[in-house]
Order: sequence, then structure tokens, then C-alpha cells
Amino acid sequence: MEARPAIRVEAPAVPAKKEGQLPVEQPELKMNAKSVNLWYGDAQALFDVSLEIFDKSVTALIGPSGCGKSTFLRCLDRMNDVIEGVRITGDIRLDGDDIYAPNVDPVQLRARVGMVFQKPNPFPKSIFENVAYGPRIHGLATSKTDLEEIVVHSLTKAGLFEEVKDRLQEPGTGLSGGQQQRLCIARAISVNPEVLLMDEPCSALDPIATAKIETLMDELKESLCMVIVTHSMQQAARVSQRTAFFHLGKLVEVDETTRIFTNPTDQRTQDYVTGRFG
Repeated sequence: MEARPAIRVEAPAVPAKKEGQLPVEQPELKMNAKSVNLWYGDAQALFDVSLEIFDKSVTALIGPSGCGKSTFLRCLDRMNDVIEGVRITGDIRLDGDDIYAPNVDPVQLRARVGMVFQKPNPFPKSIFENVAYGPRIHGLATSKTDLEEIVVHSLTKAGLFEEVKDRLQEPGTGLSGGQQQRLCIARAISVNPEVLLMDEPCSALDPIATAKIETLMDELKESLCMVIVTHSMQQAARVSQRTAFFHLGKLVEVDETTRIFTNPTDQRTQDYVTGRFG
């Protein structure tokens, strides 16, 4: 198999600190996973994964197929709860609170930690109702006017409103693939999540739609903590500030994205990003 070309990422120049200058503000820790193990029945899929995830930034999870990226992502909003035979050990916290504590309602957790899946999955409802669904069931709107404002704001934030403003009562399933994915993002952010998880959000999209989603990610990170799973190392290099490399269910290495692609510390990471395997 032909090796992929190495990903070239230019590390940004760090200006010298001037006398009397305030220190650069450190990102705030939003989620923290410690020693996470997961089994599907008797088969272990994650091995002792520990990862810090910071607010107002994008963390990319990369690695070969079947390495545990998506499995770990689903741990962050307890989506694995719905899979029979799954067992998880370890500790995952959101703002310091254990998301697997007995008193945590997974539905309320998923309002705080939204998710966008690999394949666009709009509800078989109108564009308006797709976005209005979450705010309505979570009681975020006290009137029809409030609900309309939330829908317009969410579609605008997802970069979709201008394209669909005259079609809000038409089915969401009638949109193009890229528009459907942005509709799913609008639906996810309509309940004001603090974290947005994205599992291969562009794998089914053409390059133009992918570019729109990546621009959207860049804008959303100003107000959200984001974690994306991607097979595209070019995408990870473009949109993320930190990158975590998974292999065979283990977190091999995590660091600033520029360092992962230009000067990784683990040989397995080096081999993967230069195309020697994967």
C-alpha cells in the first residue's frame, strides 16, 4: 500500500515575553478522564485511557480504524450506556463532577455534552422542528417567540439560516448532505451545550461541505469545548489545538497538534502520521 505523505504543520512563532507583560492565559480544564477501561462483553476495547480536555478549544482524536477513538468519545456523554454488555471503569469528570455518578441523569448530561454523528441524522420533521425539539423538551423556551429566536440563532450559528430561511417548514431530510450535517449541529447547539462531540462529522461530505463544517468548528470553539474524531490527519491539523493518538485501545500520546505532527515523542505516533501504517 502506498504510504501517505507526511503532514506538514507550521508551528506558530511564540513571541518573546516582554518585561511587565501579563502571562498567557492557560486554557481551562473542562473534562478529565482518568484510567478509563471499557469492555464489550469479554473483549476489552479501551485500556487505562487518561485525557485532559480543555475549554474553548478543539481536541482531535486520531488513529487507525478500530483503535478506540469513537468508543472513548461515546464515554464522554455516556452514549455507551445504551449498548448491551458494555462495562466501564475509571473516572470521567465534567467541571469536576463525576458524570457516571448514580445521581446523574444521562439525558440531562447529553444536553450539556452534545454529539454530532458521522452520518447526518436529521429527524423526519421540518427543519424548524429539528432544531426546536431539544429546547422544547428541555423547557428552554417559555413562548413561541422564544422558541423561534432559539431556532433562528442556532441555524445562524451553524451557518445554515440564510440557506433555509424560506424553507423552515420543509423536511430536514430534503437538504443536501452538508446542509443536513449543519442542521444536526444546529440541533445539538440549540440547547446551549458546554461540550460538543463530533464523530467523523465530515467523512460522508464533499470537500466544499467539509470546508464549511471546518470553518464552523473554528467559530464554535470560541464558546465551546469540542472533541472530534477524525481519520483525516489534514483535518486534525487544520482545526484542532490538541491531538490525541490512539492505537489498539490505548492512548499513546497527546500534545499540542503542531508537536504531534512535527515532533512526536512516541515512535508509533511518528509512524502513523508519516503514513507507515494505518
